[in-house]
Amino acid sequence: MKLTRNGLVLATALSLASSGLLPGSLAAQENADYFYEWKDVSGTAIHYFSTSIQHAERPTPWGVEQFTTDTIELSGDLHGRILYQPVTRIYGETNTLVNRGNQVFSGTVLGIGPVMLHDDQFRFEVDLETGATTGKVWLVNRISGPLIRCHLDIVGTGMTPEGNAMVDYTGKCRMFRSPVVMNRW
Repeated sequence: MKLTRNGLVLATALSLASSGLLPGSLAAQENADYFYEWKDVSGTAIHYFSTSIQHAERPTPWGVEQFTTDTIELSGDLHGRILYQPVTRIYGETNTLVNRGNQVFSGTVLGIGPVMLHDDQFRFEVDLETGATTGKVWLVNRISGPLIRCHLDIVGTGMTPEGNAMVDYTGKCRMFRSPVVMNRW
């Protein structure tokens, strides 16, 4: 039997898919899950409003929209800093605030790293009357360092005397079963 070029390509693709070497294949996902595990994480963070840079503010039909750059310091299982660039929407009628935008974490996760992780899906909600703060963070876009991704739940715990927000975080981080630091110098 003579194998044509298209037949050879198809045979190779089928062979790779069945072996789990073709990205996106079910076998590849099962192999990846074998090498990774989700680990519980927790800690605290301080959002430094005192060093925030406000770039713009504009009135909207619902209230006000602000564009800022802030820093957040994390302690605990995630140790490092976040450069945080939220779009803050303040809703006048409900007296609530919602933050969305971009943030980059630089630091270590469970002592592994350094790593840089990007998140453009986070959402924080603040009740401006009670101060109650909740949020979700998805540090899933790796910029550099080991292959790690983290999903975090955020709950506000109060303010520092300087007016900076304090929060607790809990969640899970996906990482290699045997930690390997992969630095590209």
